[in-house]
Amino acid sequence: MLGYPHGSMNQTRPWLAKLHPACMLYCHFEGGFFMTGQDKLHPLRPFLKNWVWEHGRVGTRYLDCQDGEIKFDEGKKSRFANEDYFYVPLAREMSPPAGEGPMVQEAGLARFLHAAQMGKPTEAGSAAEVLRAVHDCIELGLFSAYQLEARRAFARYSEEPMFDDEIRAAVITDIRTLYVERREQLHLYDYSVLYGLPHPLMICETPFIDWSVRVSPSTPYVTLPLGPYCLLVGATSGRTSKTAPVVWQAATALGPLKEHNRLQVEQAHAWLVATSVDQLAAVQGRFGEHKAAAKP
Repeated sequence: MLGYPHGSMNQTRPWLAKLHPACMLYCHFEGGFFMTGQDKLHPLRPFLKNWVWEHGRVGTRYLDCQDGEIKFDEGKKSRFANEDYFYVPLAREMSPPAGEGPMVQEAGLARFLHAAQMGKPTEAGSAAEVLRAVHDCIELGLFSAYQLEARRAFARYSEEPMFDDEIRAAVITDIRTLYVERREQLHLYDYSVLYGLPHPLMICETPFIDWSVRVSPSTPYVTLPLGPYCLLVGATSGRTSKTAPVVWQAATALGPLKEHNRLQVEQAHAWLVATSVDQLAAVQGRFGEHKAAAKP
């Protein structure tokens, strides 16, 4: 990390003094920003476990978006999901990070995701435990959602005459400006778990979808795939406090959310996971060398 010359950081870059004090402290927390594949488990690995094929050859079928090749990852560890993550706390009152990602209750989240995939609401835990698991899903969904914006912001600020700490501080400010209020809104949504879907869902490294901005005409939903046959759906509630219990619903169709897989494909930049090779082969022409070959 680049050091500052003698004198205070604020004297060196006056605009930095306008940042939230916790943001400035966060910028000096060594190793507190990036979570790499070598250091931590991927934040989406709890979800990816539901896509592991466990009959015969155990592993995950995925499309590598860089080279456009369909591959098979042996075992249950989802080693292909290894991109670096940049963590920005999104609480209104930000404090220095206690970890390198959102704090989630791993056991409760795993139980909830398994119950959703198996279509067994009674095995998901108490109403309070399910609600906590849903909120953990939203935290992880947002964590993945702002990664591309963070990388672009880093690239943009790296072109400016700025120190490393200043770049990080600017990126944090950008992400918090975009997501702090949105996170608060999402925690007041009404959530449903659609399970027993007839057709398998895909998942990419940025699986959270805000349908109010991704489709036209817009729809007031957000979604996050929990497994190949289950989907978390959030809808605006109009409330300003408290949260309703999570509703479980057996579904025979996605209705207005039928474009889910198409949007997952559009949002994929690193990898795309499906339950079958046929699903991946159908979209292979959009990626890597196959994309170049498809051009006239």
